[in-house]
Amino acid sequence: MSSPTGSSRLSAPVAALIGLLSVAMGLGVGHLAAGLVSPAASPFVAVGGAAIDRTPSWLKDFAVRSFGTYDKVVLLLGMAVVICGFAVAAGLLSRRSRTPGLVLLAALGVVAGAAVLSRPAADPLAWLPPLAALLAGLWVFVNLHRLGRTGGRSGPGEAPAADPSGPAASGVARRGFLVSSAAVAVGAGLTGAGGQALAGGGDVDTSRRAAGRIVAGARAPAIPAGADFAADGSPSFITPNRDFYRIDTNLIVPRLRAEDWRLRIHGMVDRELTLDWAALTSRPLVVRTVTMTCVSNEIGGSYISNANFTGVPLSDILAEAGVRHGADQLVTTSVDGWTCGTPTAGVLDPARQAMLVIGMNSEPLPIEHGFPVRMLVPGLYGYVSGTKWLVDMEFTTFEAKQAYWIERGWAQQAPIKTMSRIDRPGGFGEISPDSPLTGIAWAQTRGIEKVEVRIDHGAWRVAELSTEVSPDTWRMWRLPGRLPPGPHVAQVRATDGTGYTQTEDRAAPIPDGATGWHTVQFTVR
Repeated sequence: MSSPTGSSRLSAPVAALIGLLSVAMGLGVGHLAAGLVSPAASPFVAVGGAAIDRTPSWLKDFAVRSFGTYDKVVLLLGMAVVICGFAVAAGLLSRRSRTPGLVLLAALGVVAGAAVLSRPAADPLAWLPPLAALLAGLWVFVNLHRLGRTGGRSGPGEAPAADPSGPAASGVARRGFLVSSAAVAVGAGLTGAGGQALAGGGDVDTSRRAAGRIVAGARAPAIPAGADFAADGSPSFITPNRDFYRIDTNLIVPRLRAEDWRLRIHGMVDRELTLDWAALTSRPLVVRTVTMTCVSNEIGGSYISNANFTGVPLSDILAEAGVRHGADQLVTTSVDGWTCGTPTAGVLDPARQAMLVIGMNSEPLPIEHGFPVRMLVPGLYGYVSGTKWLVDMEFTTFEAKQAYWIERGWAQQAPIKTMSRIDRPGGFGEISPDSPLTGIAWAQTRGIEKVEVRIDHGAWRVAELSTEVSPDTWRMWRLPGRLPPGPHVAQVRATDGTGYTQTEDRAAPIPDGATGWHTVQFTVR
């Protein structure tokens, strides 16, 4: 495995470049092969997914809190830095002999292959992309190492172009190495871009457009006047799709055509059912306005949105299947293998009106929000109710099976808590003396009865509430008045329809949602 004994020692920059280009070509070829086989089988993506799966809850919570929806971008950038460091090390350790580099690259390939094959929804051919990546990386490393060491060889088996001891040969060697390196860099870029284009799945966009005709046939409920105080700084009552929060574990968004979608309902049921897109959409569609909240939402956080959801009531489908006594958990699975455990009582609760959703705000579900079908159970945090890209439902027990986040110590029962937020003024913001304070409150399935605000730790004052649309949606509040110039502190608390007032006690989002009063410091100018 070592280079010819008469060869010169590689310089550090050349050795580092060889390592980087070898890994880059391997990742590019692996990504291209994954585009042909399964996007999730890309070595880079699979390693990132495995890293997410093994991230401790406290670290995941820190990432979401610190970087928000950019947490995955930060992860990918961090992975890129680590991989580049590994590649440089492989090159530098191989300045005299290529053996150390080949061993390190082979080890990297084994790790990538193990990550790919460990994914829950690994395709039967998932081993091909990491194998292609490994072979491509090793091939590039061997040949660039030969060019860098022996100089003048433009390919395996060819004789040197000139006397290796002469200056002319040295120039030829440098040009040959630079040309080959440039070709590898371009090849890595093209293969990576090709894989990304294949993973893009243009057919899914076409499928989604076709689904628009079905969704358009369902009429959304009218939103009454006074449902928000957006003119005074609250959010709009309906959140546009582009602004709807998104939290999931996916580095790449699954792309599944409606025509290929199937849902299997099995486990502790009287009759197993399999639905396809035509069978689902032939049923009567309903449109419900529901506020969704993420369990990762901090006090005063932004992971809450409201939309008109179009879909099919789940109760009718489950009545056909016949849920057996003792099945206390519904485990739902996404096309990428992610699992969610929902209390059966919540799914079957007629007051919640659980749905299989196909549309959002009069459009087909956005791909990143679960097209073609996702589940929605109002009043439960999404990690126990909101499976996107839904393909499997199994009725079982909590004792028999644990879903993704339950395995990581999160709560089995996760009803959304009574909470409120101040939107205007923002933290350390400035307002005029006559500007009202505004915000939102939510207690899905129970509704909001009252919101109170206090300034500078004084007496609680009852805020004006917007028109109630549904107990399943958020409610805006507004507190008019005149404040003196200078610094101030505002706090808010809500009381839900059962008479419960949210607690002052502060708790972190994990394991079952944050609690505490939102407090904002601001200045009246």
